[in-house]
Formats: sequence, structure tokens, C-alpha cells
Amino acid sequence: MEENQNTTKLTCMIVDDEPLAIRLLENFINKTPYLTLSSSYDNSIEALHIEQLHPVNILFLDIQMPDLDGMELSRMVSEETRIIFTTAFKQYAFESYEVSALDFLLKPISYKKFLEATAKAVKWFERTASTGLDIKPDENSDFIFVKSNSQLVRVDIRTIAYVSGMKDYTRFFFNDGKRPLTALMTMKAVEELLPASRFMRVHRSYIVSLDKISSIDRNNCIYICNEVIHVSDAYRDIFSEYLKSKS
Repeated sequence: MEENQNTTKLTCMIVDDEPLAIRLLENFINKTPYLTLSSSYDNSIEALHIEQLHPVNILFLDIQMPDLDGMELSRMVSEETRIIFTTAFKQYAFESYEVSALDFLLKPISYKKFLEATAKAVKWFERTASTGLDIKPDENSDFIFVKSNSQLVRVDIRTIAYVSGMKDYTRFFFNDGKRPLTALMTMKAVEELLPASRFMRVHRSYIVSLDKISSIDRNNCIYICNEVIHVSDAYRDIFSEYLKSKS
């Protein structure tokens, strides 16, 4: 990949229990102009703790590791982090795409394959950087624009019931019978775009429209437009504070 003078450097973390594999990837990162190494770990649990505190752009992740394997860890990292699996076992290739991995590098890894994988990461971050608007709507905005199928689509905020997210995409669900809209945006980007007084994140994968909630049961399950959404532990306190303010 040719160096792009306008490309922002991507931060990287390596998690692998093989010291030789770590050193090889460190060497590849250090000689690649658009990458910068944040940290390397041979302990997946320690790495997860640090990554959650200080998310990176790319996580080079081995799969077979003690305590917490790479597949498990990949489901727990920050949603903005892109996974590139590095493993000696090709049978994991299919499973890696089920967790939305950006790429799958089979050991021994060549620098050519490494560059091809990181080029995908550059393209992904450049593409997602252009999905939102530079101007955040005010609390009284009636609409936002989101990027879907290579075009900006106007979305009426008043019709949004909830938003669900995956690694690469989010889906907007509406209360007016309109079909769900798939957008190339992270949940964090959607959360920043929607008015905070009218929408709340209640789960890693869900943002809800507060005025569309029909009921909440004692198990902290939200009933909204024929969907049941569980409030996860990470968001329970802030949601409880909201309920207290309305009770």
C-alpha cells in the first residue's frame, strides 16, 4: 500500500501468547507509516482491561490463548476497534467473520499480507469517518442525515423507535411502519448524532427513543414497538436515574 499523506495514523494493539509472533507484528507496525503501536500483551485478560480504558483502531488478535481466547475477547472489545485475527489455525476463518473481523491472517504472516489487511482497515476508517455530519443537531432538530447505500438519507427523528448495532453497521427501526434502515455507522457515532434528551443508550447494541417506551418490567426489560430490549448492567444506573426523574 502506498503511503497516503492525508491518512490519519491508526493505533494498534497486539494480543498474542507467542513472543515471536508479537515481535514480528511489532516490526511490521513500526515500519508501516500509517500505523502506530499502542501496546502489546501476551495476557488476553490484561489486554481487555487496557483496551476498554484506551480503545485502539486495530487489534491484532491471536485466537488460541489461555484464560480468554481471541473469539471471546473480540466480542468484548470497544465497538470502534477493528479486529484482525492472527492464527496458525485456518479452521477459525469462518468463525472470525461471524464476529465481524476485518481480516484473518494465517501464520506465518508475510508483510505483504499484513499490508493488505491493514489497507482494509484504512479504507474502513476513511469510509466511516464520512458517514456522519460535522454539525451535531440541536435538541429540537426534527431530522438527521445518515449514510446508507452510498447516499445520505434523511431520517425523521420523531419516527425513530430504537437503533440496534453490530460492528460495522447500525439499523434504525421506526414506529411508523417504515422498513428498517441500515447505515454504515458505529453506535457511538449514532449516539453522538441523536439528541441526548430524547434518546438513551441502554445496551452495547441498543439506543432507544425514550418517548417510544411503552413499559418496563422488573427485570429491566424495555418494551418498545413489539421489541423487548434488556438494559445491560453497564447502563442500568443512568437508566434508573432517568426513571426516577420521571416517577
